[in-house]
Amino acid sequence: MNSCAILLRNIMENPDFSQRQLAERTGMSLGKVNRCLKDWEEQGYLKKTNESKVEGRSVMHNATEKQSHAEKRIKKGQSRILTEKGKAFLEANKVDAALILAAGFGSRFVPLTYECPKGLLEVFGERMVERQIKQLHEVGIYDITIVVGYLKEKFDYLIDAYGVKLLYNPEYSVKNTLGTLYHARKAMEGKNFYILSSDNWMRENMYHSVEPLSWYAASFMEGETKEWVLHCAKDGQIKSVEVGGENAYCMYGPVFLKKEFFSAFLPYLVEYYHKPGTEDFYWEDVLRLTLKHLPPIYRNEQKDGQIYEFENLEELRAFDEKYNHSSGSEAMELISAVFHIPECEIVKLRCLKAGMTNQSFLFRIHKESRNKDYAGKDFICRIPGVGTGKLINRKEEEEIYRIVKDLHITEELLYFNPENGYKISRYYEEARNADFSKQEERRACMKQLLKLHEGKKTVGHPFSLREGLAYYEAICLEGGGEIPYQDYEKIKPDREKMLSFTEKSNPPLCLCHIDAVQDNFIFTKEGVKMIDWEYAGMADPLLDIAMGAIYSYMDFQEAKGLLEDYLLAAEGEKVAEPLLLHGRTKEQLEKLLIAYMGLSGLLWSLWCAYKMRKGQEFGEYSLKMLRYFKEAKKTLGL
Repeated sequence: MNSCAILLRNIMENPDFSQRQLAERTGMSLGKVNRCLKDWEEQGYLKKTNESKVEGRSVMHNATEKQSHAEKRIKKGQSRILTEKGKAFLEANKVDAALILAAGFGSRFVPLTYECPKGLLEVFGERMVERQIKQLHEVGIYDITIVVGYLKEKFDYLIDAYGVKLLYNPEYSVKNTLGTLYHARKAMEGKNFYILSSDNWMRENMYHSVEPLSWYAASFMEGETKEWVLHCAKDGQIKSVEVGGENAYCMYGPVFLKKEFFSAFLPYLVEYYHKPGTEDFYWEDVLRLTLKHLPPIYRNEQKDGQIYEFENLEELRAFDEKYNHSSGSEAMELISAVFHIPECEIVKLRCLKAGMTNQSFLFRIHKESRNKDYAGKDFICRIPGVGTGKLINRKEEEEIYRIVKDLHITEELLYFNPENGYKISRYYEEARNADFSKQEERRACMKQLLKLHEGKKTVGHPFSLREGLAYYEAICLEGGGEIPYQDYEKIKPDREKMLSFTEKSNPPLCLCHIDAVQDNFIFTKEGVKMIDWEYAGMADPLLDIAMGAIYSYMDFQEAKGLLEDYLLAAEGEKVAEPLLLHGRTKEQLEKLLIAYMGLSGLLWSLWCAYKMRKGQEFGEYSLKMLRYFKEAKKTLGL
């Protein structure tokens, strides 16, 4: 960075430092320190003064008798103090505030972040975000805004404990940090401020009450790196940034932006926020693309071991050994108990795509684990999502897995808890989800559905659209809640007509999956498997076809094609009279299919409404589901 400006700040913070001490603190050569001091004096920012010192420090007026002779030795020396001009310069560069980014999920830290935001994880018994707040307070910075999103309620205690402000980012789940900074922009306008990540850990306090220059912290990365490499001028000014490189200083840790810099940067931030295709942008993407149009920003070099950005649980284990034995995660404790191993043998943790009902993660048992039967093998742990206790009967789900086990159409289970829905299952190498846009894959999946429907398996609980619609409506409305669809009351009579239409068709009943989305069919080396049986129950097998269609956003004509695939699968398996027909003509089946699609869409739109009350959002999904009902009504003329 601009060394002379930083030197002036050091003189303010350490007025008794000698030139040599200033050189050590700033990393400048002694000659450069002297030149800078001379320049500042000539410009009227500093002036010399004589004072008594004890070993390079001002004399202590209450020195004790126990001090050694060397400690008491007094010598005369010259010191430098700030002039009024120098003080005015520093006052203009006073740090006003700090912004801490804490809205994200932290997917690389699953399963810990299912229960606790990453910034609230402890390192050596201290929460990472609290450590940073304390460091800011040490230098007099109390205007601290924390941008929250995921598990926002977990941060509320910080308001009372430290006097911080919380700012909610409503787009935390759909946009990256560009969106976070956009939503926080008004809190930072007209201020000199730090930008921090809640999940960083700084060994020493690197913050100051005065910052003369805008900067980005930088650490040197040896060898090849995927970090963001900084290319700088001789004085440290950042000229360009590229992702990846080798043996280079990289963006790593806190940032400081002067108000003049942010004022110039803000229009670009707003512009890129509104550009299509920038949902995954970090705010640094905008910085990288607009550097040449902005005031100078410098590289702030940090020594090795000063800043830590933990990439995953295994890195945290290497730093704080507590995590080798007890991470505080319920899921990790469960896996440890099921496999009879310590937590340190649970490795290669990775977030899988979050479902709409549950969260799941992949893990491996260490290849040198004491559990020889499972060493080196991969598994999936499923954690029930928020509010699922009211949506799913886990005892019924567990019963389904037992009932269909001999059909060999499900994934292999190692553990299932019927009380809370935690599940551990085998991970199939090179497995992939089905793609209903490919006819051969659709037919393979319909063959599995046919096997289920013709398997003559029965359970004591039905899946009733009538009961499901009434129940979801009730839980949406309980406690003074409301259903967010403006015309819902007008829809209800049409719902009754459509229900009556399906019930009068004398539908056959068999065990159905109900959640026959393409993602719940997986292609493995051992054949097609069906997963996630949470909603399974006795129902019309045609309902499974309807559910599979709406999950893939098929229109009514495409859904008829899916029905045709099912019937062709029955023909191929030589099932002369599949249960699905039950004396119904093809025309009747096609009309019933449309009705089932409409009612199923309405059902899941109410499901979404309930989940939205719990703070979850599903984008356009809820609207698409509701639209199925309205389009079915029009098509059937009910």
